Amino acid sequence: MPHAASYPGKILGASIFLLTALASLPGCSHYSGVENLIGPEPKTTEYDVVEGLVYTPENWPQALSGDLYLPQQSGLSPVVLMVHGGGWNSRSPADMVWIAEELAGHGFAVFNIAYRFAPEFTFPAQLHDLQVARQWLATNGSLYGLDTQRVSGFGFSSGAHLIALLAVVASSDSNLNQPYGGANTRLQAVVAGGIPADLTSFDSGKLLFQFLGADKQQIPETYRIASPITHITPQTPPFFLFHGGMDSLVPFSQAESFHQALLANGVSSGLLKLHLRGHITSFLTGGNAVEQGLRFLTRQQMPRASQ
Repeated sequence: MPHAASYPGKILGASIFLLTALASLPGCSHYSGVENLIGPEPKTTEYDVVEGLVYTPENWPQALSGDLYLPQQSGLSPVVLMVHGGGWNSRSPADMVWIAEELAGHGFAVFNIAYRFAPEFTFPAQLHDLQVARQWLATNGSLYGLDTQRVSGFGFSSGAHLIALLAVVASSDSNLNQPYGGANTRLQAVVAGGIPADLTSFDSGKLLFQFLGADKQQIPETYRIASPITHITPQTPPFFLFHGGMDSLVPFSQAESFHQALLANGVSSGLLKLHLRGHITSFLTGGNAVEQGLRFLTRQQMPRASQ
């Protein structure tokens, strides 16, 4: 006997309809930045997935793993280190699977990782996790047919913050390179969506309090050094940013300020503003942004002789 849709089911159906309608609206994005950041759409390919690869040393406070997506293609594959969002305290790599599959299906190996959560672990524990993950790729990549000289990053929300922080710190002389950072943790390019780039501009809410360990008035320097915008140098790798124009959780001004700071330092940067999108909808309906990010990575991860 057929059952009537439950109330939650109706809400879910309405939400899906709304998200689909938003995704199909014309003129829903605006791109600003250097035109030659975007390359052609890469070829498609099949891929395999190696699940649960532990990337942390045996003495790490918490064993952490990632899933490695491996395109079925000849030659070494460029790599994307992928980091999920969740306010530094929740969610999982499962959120990023649809993006990992899209990238892997177009020739990129993807290492989609977990990291330690606040409040049990506070900054810079999460940065250390990413630095160790990048070191793992440098050490073990050849075993999986990876091009360890062509490693980029992709993250959303707090994941965007962390992958951006990894990139800017590795390309600077920041003390945050000690003891796990340095040359082997550098990234060639970064795609960051919904990025909180300047933590000093936020009030000391619950998420930042948990992540950094105290409010801004107590530890202002920690808020500063935990901000990716603080560490930008002319050696920072190219960035592709996408952000919801109606994001009330992480205001669009965060991406805009970061974009301008990159350009001011001579760093290539592109910014895709997703109109009528909030924080979550810019991710759930971010197909266009992911497509543009894919083409950005294609351009940035070409072998140097081909550029």
